[in-house]
Amino acid sequence: MNTQLRLLLISNSTLHGSGYLDHAAAEICNFLGDLKRVLFVPFALQDRDAYAAQARARFAQMGYELNSIHLSNDPVRAIAEHDAIFIGGGNTFRLLKTLYEQNLLDQIRERVRAGMPYIGSSAGSNVAAPTIKTTNDMPIVQPPSFAALNLVSFQINPHYLDADPSSTHKGETREERIIQFLEENATPVVGLREGAMLRIEHGHTLLKGSTGARIFRRGLEPVETLPGTLLDELLS
Repeated sequence: MNTQLRLLLISNSTLHGSGYLDHAAAEICNFLGDLKRVLFVPFALQDRDAYAAQARARFAQMGYELNSIHLSNDPVRAIAEHDAIFIGGGNTFRLLKTLYEQNLLDQIRERVRAGMPYIGSSAGSNVAAPTIKTTNDMPIVQPPSFAALNLVSFQINPHYLDADPSSTHKGETREERIIQFLEENATPVVGLREGAMLRIEHGHTLLKGSTGARIFRRGLEPVETLPGTLLDELLS
């Protein structure tokens, strides 16, 4: 793994019983440190103005200036001039399609690979993976490709849900769907429960947050992991 990479990949923006990014605020502040200017990518939701206003207000509470890329006259220059980037959640297909349409994938990828801190939540975490094939979202639009930023070597399934043995629902479980992905693809998948996040820096991937994750690999039994676990060997 590129040792310059610094990523904080959050499963969800809002945790039950708390407000927007409240459960991740301390980790975000620790991750960003003294950096001040954050560039926000709101493309996963339709109302970009309202989404940017929500993110701007929350980051201001944490002591950071946040500007939205959709308001910039020169998005490529904005990527170059900000200290960090935050890609918010919503519909992953809409997010990726817009990144393709605005020719921003290469610019974001290059800056992050060179050391620009990257924060993703839900769909924003999905697009950090090689593809968006393990998103939970409906394909409400069609991007030209499922290929995403490819910042990490594994797939992410945010909002991972365990099967409920008391449920009368007989549709496929999340685990069954991920196993089907592995029947056609060899890339490991991190089932990231709500409240969990991955912190990637110095060449290591550390599970953080209040809940665990389930690691899926082709031909192997899923592995349960707890916060504080280094996932390097499981994802290699």
